[in-house]
Amino acid sequence: MTQARIAKYQAHTNIALIKYWGKRNQELILPVTSSLSLTLEAFYTQTQVEFSDQFANDQFILNGHPQSHEATTKVSHYVDLFRRTAGVTLPVKITSDNYVPTAAGLASSASAFAALACACNDALDLNLNPHELSIMARQGSGSASRSLFGGFVEWEKGSGEDSNSSFARPFDSADWDIAMIALVLNHQSKKFSSRKAMQHTIETSPFYKLWPEEVAKDLELIKSAIKQKDLKQIGEIAEHNAMKMHATMLAANPSFTYFESDSLKAMELIKNMRHNGLTCYYTMDAGPNVKILCPYSQSQQIKEQLLHYFDESQIIISQVGPAPFALDVSGV
Repeated sequence: MTQARIAKYQAHTNIALIKYWGKRNQELILPVTSSLSLTLEAFYTQTQVEFSDQFANDQFILNGHPQSHEATTKVSHYVDLFRRTAGVTLPVKITSDNYVPTAAGLASSASAFAALACACNDALDLNLNPHELSIMARQGSGSASRSLFGGFVEWEKGSGEDSNSSFARPFDSADWDIAMIALVLNHQSKKFSSRKAMQHTIETSPFYKLWPEEVAKDLELIKSAIKQKDLKQIGEIAEHNAMKMHATMLAANPSFTYFESDSLKAMELIKNMRHNGLTCYYTMDAGPNVKILCPYSQSQQIKEQLLHYFDESQIIISQVGPAPFALDVSGV
């Protein structure tokens, strides 16, 4: 009997301001374009791994519920990346708690795989650095590579089929007057998974061929705006980039959208608030929820305006989130 190897980590979600939409390699999760995100303090995942020869097989418990064979197998395959690197075959028990609405366009997979990657690295004494870990996290969920760092993070698309060329890196600590408000319009799992939606868009949308070119331009513009701490320009670029991404979906065949009536209502409210002098810009990912980039100093004022139309439980103000960190393990 070998001693159990245990570690537990907390990782935070990130929201892309320059979007990742489309893979050039499905298996390795190599993106068509680079992207840039902001890590959020309010949404996170806590994951504990325990490797032990006392387990008959791998176990996966999410939010207190044992997961299906299919879900466990998927996570097991991912953990195999770390087991192969460590040269071990020990079964693992994964206990994960998501403090994010799962699969609703709030990047729960990003924090989940980032926390899992960090916990596996620690428990198996691999000593991978954040750069190397971002490559490993990417292979679980593309956006997880960005959750390896706090603040503004750039995910480099890399080149060709070289898995090690695509990684995330910190760009700016975002330790200034900046926040994001999540407007949670739908807690339900989304109708179309991101993976299927991306591939359908690539294969059928005539607008998609313009997407890489637009992202490259937007990325350079937003990096310059971040260096200048120009939130107005950052917001304008991010809002337009998000709408261009959703336009590729609307032009797919058959067409589809993540917009719901409340999503559209929220966008109009944000434009009206902007017209009335507040600094606020919207972005949306693969889900109906709307995220609002704004100065933290104006976040309460914006929330008060939103309360005229949405319930307080739907409005979550988030400051900038940190890189993953270790937690005390339970029962040890």
